[in-house]
Amino acid sequence: MKSFLALLLAFALGLGGGLVYAWAVNPVSYTDTSPASLRDDFRADYLTLIAVAYDAGGDLPRARARLAQFAYAEPGPILAALAQQRLGQGWPESQARALARLAADLAGPASVASAPASPPAVAGTATPTRTATPVPSPAPTRTPTSTPGAPFRLLAQDPVCVPDLGQALLQVEVVDAAGQPVAGSEVRVVWDTGQDHFFTGLKPDLGIGYGDFTLTPGVTYSVQLVDSDQPVTGLTAGECLAEDGTRYPGSWLLRFQQPAR
Repeated sequence: MKSFLALLLAFALGLGGGLVYAWAVNPVSYTDTSPASLRDDFRADYLTLIAVAYDAGGDLPRARARLAQFAYAEPGPILAALAQQRLGQGWPESQARALARLAADLAGPASVASAPASPPAVAGTATPTRTATPVPSPAPTRTPTSTPGAPFRLLAQDPVCVPDLGQALLQVEVVDAAGQPVAGSEVRVVWDTGQDHFFTGLKPDLGIGYGDFTLTPGVTYSVQLVDSDQPVTGLTAGECLAEDGTRYPGSWLLRFQQPAR
């Protein structure tokens, strides 16, 4: 019995000494760790800081380099999902806007490939020469540009009947004067018992100027783009008829554009 107690006491002393050494005398220190190894909430904060820095400076190559540390194959959808999550959790809207903008810009149009070079002449084959014929220069066309500060206008308000949607949606598309999609536009939705808002660009796979909101059948909504002075009222989920005779809730598509100079 005494030997057992001595063994137990020695074990306890050894364990206590090891814990004191590991925690106080020589604790583990992490240096040069990858952001990908961070805890989920810290990783979310890190991604948000990257987006906020990009929103302030607009340096997309630097943002891409910072995101490359996470080894994401497609960081855009991850940033868009994080923007939705932070918006729902009550974080500052500026963070959601920054995340949405970076996600949208990462999904921007790819660069145009250069034209292939002319094939080399084959030895022993005469290369025909062409006499240059002067071609009159076309008249310059003026690209429309947005009027600074001008409110966006409602271009279209169309009912949508698509069974594949599976639910009634308020779909919003926002474009600038040249018809290019605009990410980060805030849309407010109000009904009798509540209100909510969402941003364009959080679903870059559907378009960086696109955003949507789920409608409840039987509820009447008022919708307004924050950058517009033209509210849309009286929106309700309509009723659509499928080919097999079944009925399903319909959706709405609102399209806004900023006037040109």
